[in-house]
Amino acid sequence: MDLSTTYLGLKLRNPIVPSASPLSHTIDGMKQLEDAGAAAIVMYSLFEEQIAHEAAELDHYLNYGKESFAEALTYFPEAREYNIGPDEYVDLVRKAKQSLDIPVIGSLNGISTGGWIGYANKIAEAGADALELNVYYIPTDQDITSSDVEDRYLEVLHAVKQSVTIPVSVKLSPFFSSMAHMAKRLETAGADGLVLFNRFYQPDIDLETLEVKPNVVLSSSNSMRLPLRWVAILYGRMKMSLAATSGIHTAQDVIKMVMAGADVTMMCSALLKNGPQHIAQVLSDLHHWMLEHEYISIQQMKGSMSQKAVADPSAFERANYVKALHSYK
Repeated sequence: MDLSTTYLGLKLRNPIVPSASPLSHTIDGMKQLEDAGAAAIVMYSLFEEQIAHEAAELDHYLNYGKESFAEALTYFPEAREYNIGPDEYVDLVRKAKQSLDIPVIGSLNGISTGGWIGYANKIAEAGADALELNVYYIPTDQDITSSDVEDRYLEVLHAVKQSVTIPVSVKLSPFFSSMAHMAKRLETAGADGLVLFNRFYQPDIDLETLEVKPNVVLSSSNSMRLPLRWVAILYGRMKMSLAATSGIHTAQDVIKMVMAGADVTMMCSALLKNGPQHIAQVLSDLHHWMLEHEYISIQQMKGSMSQKAVADPSAFERANYVKALHSYK
């Protein structure tokens, strides 16, 4: 039985890829994912804010006390030790490539076209097989139009593509007035793949302290419905690779996403809940289901339940809303 698939031009042994998470903070953590059967690994994200903070902090310490006396510029002051997070990230990518036998995908998270984009090239030079551009952006300015938002995504993608020769995927949110058109614009701008979708973590209010606090809520399999719909709609309409993320917990989730048209399925919450060994269980269940239903390869089932393949394409559009309402008892 052939579980192999191709994503961003990379030949993978199966369609399960751990997405950016704390599990990739160490080589040991990534080795555990590989040993459990992960086909590739998306590194945890390097944030634009981290790089900007490091640059500002480094500038502060290079200039700290420089007017005190003539020799002050010949040493680094001892005010406090600063953390060179971005360079450590690049070094971890390099070590991961030396330690793992599966592809390593770097992850950059940002929305402006500043100097942080130069780290895309550093990540590529460190050996990353591909780069995921994780765009987490919530526009709150009332003067910013939807076109402005789309253009910003495209500008960042263009700048990154100019910096690297490795494949670049874009992980984006579902909050576009015309998702299909946005996908087309991203492909035209040079994206090699789409990761659907970025799951925004919503704030909460602590009623005791009256503070707004971040609150991470892990996904369930129900979270897969939105990316399932758009993977199914986009499959076959473009040449870009499609990665499904959000709500991938079981072999059944993987199968549904592949049938919708996903090249790979990306896991995070399921692995945080159950540990890296969960991948092995999902692969075992996947193999058993395919054997029982007489599928010989992932390629055989890919896209078989996409919008272009099903008998009723409207099931993925507005008609699905009406049917869902009438189906509730």
